[in-house]
Amino acid sequence: MKRSSGVRTCALAVGGALSLALITGCSDGSSTDTPGTARKASAVKALSTGELKQRILAQDEVDGYKVNAIGQAAPTRSTVKSSDDRCRPLAYVLTGLAPADPATEIGRTVREDKKDPTDDATSLDDMADGKFESALKDSLDLDITSLDLSSYDGDGAQQALRAVSTALENCATGFTGGASGDEQKVTKVTPAKASGSGDESVAFTATTDVDGDKGPLHAEVVRHGNTVATYFTMNIGAMMTGKTYTVPPAVIKAQSAKLN
Repeated sequence: MKRSSGVRTCALAVGGALSLALITGCSDGSSTDTPGTARKASAVKALSTGELKQRILAQDEVDGYKVNAIGQAAPTRSTVKSSDDRCRPLAYVLTGLAPADPATEIGRTVREDKKDPTDDATSLDDMADGKFESALKDSLDLDITSLDLSSYDGDGAQQALRAVSTALENCATGFTGGASGDEQKVTKVTPAKASGSGDESVAFTATTDVDGDKGPLHAEVVRHGNTVATYFTMNIGAMMTGKTYTVPPAVIKAQSAKLN
């Protein structure tokens, strides 16, 4: 598999049982293909890395967010581990990767452009304890989304979406996994309403447990033809305060516009 940059390091999560109704934009579910349609599917070729670069979000293409390339120190697909092999597609998604091994893949980090909170105090040391904690949580209250575009030969993109839904059904009670040396415990997964973008999409919320501190993480995987957009969002400030957040709709909308 080709990849233009390293994979992002993020917390990992997993999804629970997901009904077919949560996969939007699907066909009627028939598994019978005519020889002609089978040949057509097998003839589909993945986009090149250069083509993916043209299609992935760039700076100034989504209001209120900064778009950056992925650092070279990020882990590779081969370093992602899972305590249950059936959950490996989810481990990939929640480490910021496509759910199944693609022909080509490229990633970006999309960070909410939020100004740091201001205070009359000249430094954090001058703040009262309560105000310091409040300012810290506020500064961390921003959505950081790992965005991955991957492309597949044949029906590989459809298979990638199926891998996610199957893993969600098999891994409802959680698993442990992530980049080697940075594995995390996932305790549960709940299905979420997908955006409905592209040809089909799957979304879920996962709960991680770090030394007794539990917090939700959010992901959505969207297929556009033979290209798959994978979104994984975390908001540390929201996790600390219990504030609700999700994969930013503005990010999905902007990326989908470049793929439609």
